[in-house]
Amino acid sequence: MDVEHRRQLAESLIILAEEAGKRIMRVYQRDFAVETKTDASPLTEADRAAHEHILTRLRELTPTLPVLSEEGGLPDYDSRRQWPLYWLVDPLDGTKEFIKKNGEFTVNIALVEQGQPVLGIVHAPVLKTTYIGNRGDGAWRISDGARTPLHTRALPNGSLTLVVSRSHRGEAVDRLLERLPPHETRSVGSSLKFCLVAEGKADLYPRFGPTSEWDTAAAQCVVEAAGGRVTRVDLRPLTYNAKASLLNPDFLVFGDPNWELRPLLTDFEVQVR
Repeated sequence: MDVEHRRQLAESLIILAEEAGKRIMRVYQRDFAVETKTDASPLTEADRAAHEHILTRLRELTPTLPVLSEEGGLPDYDSRRQWPLYWLVDPLDGTKEFIKKNGEFTVNIALVEQGQPVLGIVHAPVLKTTYIGNRGDGAWRISDGARTPLHTRALPNGSLTLVVSRSHRGEAVDRLLERLPPHETRSVGSSLKFCLVAEGKADLYPRFGPTSEWDTAAAQCVVEAAGGRVTRVDLRPLTYNAKASLLNPDFLVFGDPNWELRPLLTDFEVQVR
């Protein structure tokens, strides 16, 4: 799919993500039950409501494209490995943050082509902000009706800014942080960590530990369209639908593509999950 077609499609996706966000907020603003899925992750009616709306609308927009959603079941790999182009969706990324009611959750919709996200929409309902990335076209933030181009930043001369998960940290992250020059850290939930890098407000987001492909694809596209990189810890690209498992390896999100990180990563091994 060419850049212009994706640009037109993005306008419909912005509306779609906002619609899903409104359905999420109806649940967020009242008491709700929390279930536990087989992988021990939480599930709420907001996850389901957003999934059902996104699935319906994507099938209307692009009837021939498969949709792979966190809440939609996992097709057999022998079938989905044949998909050259498909939608990858997390209807509610950051369910733990949603349950805590701290506002740090998002709707993630990505278009994946030949293993790479080429269009990504990340919508934060509480912040009333949407991030868009279109490979080859650029990245933008929509907030208060204003559309602002996004660009990652070059490494600053002073202190770095790192963003880390609010709900998931660990020994490997701390080990990497010890090797970095002076820095400050910010803790944020969901795909908003990627978006801080895309906006030029942070330099690095290291993630060690399991994540799923629908957690990262849309935000990866935003970061890369803004000029940054998202890689495995061996600095090879983070790819999609290349194996039966949908779990990502450990990865790094960084804004300055010229940052030579390799010397800091010599004893970090790629974890294939």
